[in-house]
Amino acid sequence: MIDTLLIVLVSILSGHSAVNIGKSKVVVFGGLVDKRFLSDVVVFDIDNKLWFQPECTGNGSNGQVGPGPRAFHIAVAIDCHMFIFGGRFGSRRLGDFWVLDTDIWQWSELTSFGDLPSPRDFAAASAIGNRKIVMYGGWDGKKWLSDVYVLDTSNFFAQAWGLSLEWMQLPVTGSVPPPRCGHTATMVEKRLLIYGGRGGGGPIMGDLWALKGLIEEENETPGWTQLKLPGQAPSSRCGHTITSGGHYLLLFGGHGTGGWLSRYDIYYNDTIILDRLSAQWKRLPIGNEPPPARAYHSMTCLGSLYLLFGGFDGKSTFGDIWWLVPEEDPIAKRYTESPPKVLPENKDVGMENYNSQFAVKESQRESSAIVELQKKLDISVSLSRPGLQIMDELEDEEFLELASRLMGAGVFSNGQVSRIQATQVLRDHWKKSTPRSIPIKELGPLLRDYQRLIARHLANLQSTELGLPGKEAYTFYHLKNSSQV
Repeated sequence: MIDTLLIVLVSILSGHSAVNIGKSKVVVFGGLVDKRFLSDVVVFDIDNKLWFQPECTGNGSNGQVGPGPRAFHIAVAIDCHMFIFGGRFGSRRLGDFWVLDTDIWQWSELTSFGDLPSPRDFAAASAIGNRKIVMYGGWDGKKWLSDVYVLDTSNFFAQAWGLSLEWMQLPVTGSVPPPRCGHTATMVEKRLLIYGGRGGGGPIMGDLWALKGLIEEENETPGWTQLKLPGQAPSSRCGHTITSGGHYLLLFGGHGTGGWLSRYDIYYNDTIILDRLSAQWKRLPIGNEPPPARAYHSMTCLGSLYLLFGGFDGKSTFGDIWWLVPEEDPIAKRYTESPPKVLPENKDVGMENYNSQFAVKESQRESSAIVELQKKLDISVSLSRPGLQIMDELEDEEFLELASRLMGAGVFSNGQVSRIQATQVLRDHWKKSTPRSIPIKELGPLLRDYQRLIARHLANLQSTELGLPGKEAYTFYHLKNSSQV
């Protein structure tokens, strides 16, 4: 079974999509291998640490079960659903729209819900919260695009009440980014970040733009702002990936152009961080040789781990799978301490080895004074340990609620800046408080915040170029045989 699934995975090469469905699975669809377009669905079950290929049902407008073969499409996850739009099959750009219910593995083609955007490939899209989809740009075979479309998927789930599901083109005023394809689109708080891509006439770009006006409750006029951030910014590129993990965005790979008189393609395998809190670019230290340079791959975030699939280097496609993990992660220690042995082709053995990466000794937990305090006061405290990501301020709801109460209602009306200001006000409040004056219900957020600050302080002491807090470096590991899956 594992060998069969590994063969299926190896066929997922470039131009495919990979999305996280909640915290339970990663769904991979489509792609291109040796000029052959695919329509396969392959799933990584995060809870059970195994791969499988579901048997999908469905009925499209032409009687087909699911979307036809394609690559360079968009894929966005909303709840347990994966929405697919566009892409390319051969030299033809596609404009069909599908949704896969991953609870029952059933495809539905969405054909009678208003006008669809024009057919295109190499567009980029992101989810707005867990409700809307925003798509920007692409290539329609004749011109580069710069349009913005928004789809409210909540109407799809309420069709019984007669609500319609329509793509709405967002009217944007003021300066706009140059049209492009092969870029990335990442939703961060209330803004859509667009980076890189190939523009009209063919130049490859390295600009970063933010789009506001996507959140109805904010009542903002849609508009673009070009961002120029300090630090070691990436070189111009397209076909790269940007993956969100906590308050960091992780950029990997892509391709650009080199030379002056004779332009030629350059493919990258560098790993770069965009730190949302300090608003600057950083290089992520890699403790070993990274994967070969590539573009049009996929990368998904699973806690503190990143899963890399396939790609293309200008000459050939890759059928490989890599983990990007912190150096102190058990998976890294296991590979470093002893070379991987050829294990029996047994699914249970593979799962047992994978599960060991998340094991934590009980004796270590019991020796922690914080754990003892947690038990006595019944307070929820996230512990800093290998494999567990520290929750940042902007995702700590209990912490933000305290800050909001301290500063008054409506403190977050101006977005992330106000959240950061409120964070500092709450910390100043705690600094001025005596131990006896702090209510027990505030100890959970206080201890989590102390943990955050200590982790960042240690990270700054270790290196000024650290990419992630508390991590000396990350390491790539190549899955070379089925037993390592």
